[in-house]
This record gives sequence, structure tokens and C-alpha cells, in this order.
Amino acid sequence: MQDAPGTAAVRPERPGERAAVIAVHRVAFGPRGDVVADLVVDLLTTSPHGALSLVAERRGSLIGHVLLTPALLEAPERRVDVRVLSPLAVAPDARRRGVGSALVRSALERLDDDGVPAVFLEGDPAYYARFGFLAAGPLGFRKPSPRIPDEAFQVARLGSYAPWMTGTLVYSESFWRHDAVGPR
Repeated sequence: MQDAPGTAAVRPERPGERAAVIAVHRVAFGPRGDVVADLVVDLLTTSPHGALSLVAERRGSLIGHVLLTPALLEAPERRVDVRVLSPLAVAPDARRRGVGSALVRSALERLDDDGVPAVFLEGDPAYYARFGFLAAGPLGFRKPSPRIPDEAFQVARLGSYAPWMTGTLVYSESFWRHDAVGPR
């Protein structure tokens, strides 16, 4: 998908781009960049077929990345396959230009088209509300850890969501292995 001139194109990560994706996370997350980069590698290794890995490219350079990986929602009726948006990275010199927004919007659109009912994340409500994310707790969802602040635990319910789909979010093992749950 090509955006307006001067902005970034958002597309799926291609083979051979992993090093550039990792570099974006390292620079975007500063002192925690290596930890986040290791999380990305682990998530992509442990869920290669269920992961949605999108990049933002401008003039041949990767300047942003978003990763959405499978998780389970332990609902009363049955387990539901959902996704977790984490992490989202934009190179510091490309921030405040709509790159992160383009990545998130494209990801949600693709997952909605694929029939994913809900996407969860830990993040700033002031940022993610513009994409339809809401506080998950008041909607009947339980966070996977008490370390996650209530206001940061958010969900975007997509087109195939049904009202019975509430319950406890179960993160993949990678988030625990890299201590990527709650404030860091």
C-alpha cells in the first residue's frame, strides 16, 4: 500500500529484511532496544505462521515495524484465537509523521479481513484510542498479569467479535520469557 508522497508505504515484511526490522526496534526503544529486538525475534520464531509482521518503508529504508502475534482468549464458551499488538516501533527521525498510525491501521484492517475477532495490547490509551482500542477490563476482559496497569490493557473488537467473547487473555510464552509484561 503506497501512501501520499513523502510518507511511508506499509507492507508485509519480506524475506531478508529481518536485520532491518531488528535495527528499527533497537533504535526506537533506546536503552531497551536489545530486549525488544530479542522479543521480536522470539515471537517471529515461535509463531511464524500466525504472526503479522508489517513494515513501513520510505525511499528504500525501513522506518517502522509492527508485530501482531497469536494469543488465546480463555472465554466461557471456548478458547478464541486473538492477536496481541506488540511491539510497535518507528525510527526516531520518522516519528510524528503518521508512520505508526499507518502501521496500526493497516494491521487492524488486515486482521479484520482475516476474521480475527479482537486485538489486545498494553499501551497508552491517548495514542491507541484513535484506532478503536478501548479499556479492556470494563468490557469483560481480564488481563494476563496484575503487573499490567488497568488503563494500559486495551482491546480493539473487530468485525467477527461476538458478545460472548470475553474472559482472560493468555499471552504466548515469549512475553514471559523476555519479561515483556507490564511496565518496563
